[in-house]
Amino acid sequence: MSIANILAARIKQGHRTLPFPPDQSVISDRYRGLPRLSPDRCVAGCRACAEACPTGAIRVGDAPAIDMGLCLFCGECAAACERQAIVFSQDYRMAACSRSDLVVDREDRRAATSSAPVKWRLFRRSLKLRQVSAGGCNACEADINVLGTLAWDLGRFGVQFVASPRHADGLLVTGPVSRNMELALRKTYDAVPEPRIVIAVGACAISGGPYMGHEEARGGVGAVLPVDLHIPGCPPHPLTILDGLLRVMGKSDPQTASPFR
Repeated sequence: MSIANILAARIKQGHRTLPFPPDQSVISDRYRGLPRLSPDRCVAGCRACAEACPTGAIRVGDAPAIDMGLCLFCGECAAACERQAIVFSQDYRMAACSRSDLVVDREDRRAATSSAPVKWRLFRRSLKLRQVSAGGCNACEADINVLGTLAWDLGRFGVQFVASPRHADGLLVTGPVSRNMELALRKTYDAVPEPRIVIAVGACAISGGPYMGHEEARGGVGAVLPVDLHIPGCPPHPLTILDGLLRVMGKSDPQTASPFR
């Protein structure tokens, strides 16, 4: 193929990298994102949503609340609620620095940047991460890998995955941390130079997910290492992962990104 043909084909193909923030066409109609709660629609004494939840992510009291760190986004709670007091929006912006900020009981949640440690500022221009699969099912890992493809091109934001923890700024961990992986995770963490960060990706890494309480799992990264950023989902959408990283790096404007206010 001649150079002219190559250039003509490239011009015809156009720009393949997705814009960020994305337009709505990128998100599937079936996607379940940030839960929306309407406490005024709840019936006193009704526990249908809580009883339908497989991980106990829903608290029912004066007002319902969903812990996104436990939530599998299966939609069983929304299906069980006839009054639609719980619905899942298509908002992918769910990451939070504080574990408590993953509990949704209202719409005006805080941004991941609101409580981001000062050390995140050091990685504003460049962030190198070592990924550790600590007993996961490979679903979260698959969506992390998507970020490295041509359409997403994670490197354009200054974020890269590296092979050695000694070359990393922090760890991005998936899985509930099985006992067989606990020592390996600790050693990998110790090999990362200070100041280091830890990112828990997915319900398993945040709380243990469906493996919570299992004798062979530690119940999430937080039981082993200090976590700086929690990215919920089962698995998290690539947009959720990317948005969380960019927010704490200061590359996303929280003032224009509802529901984080």
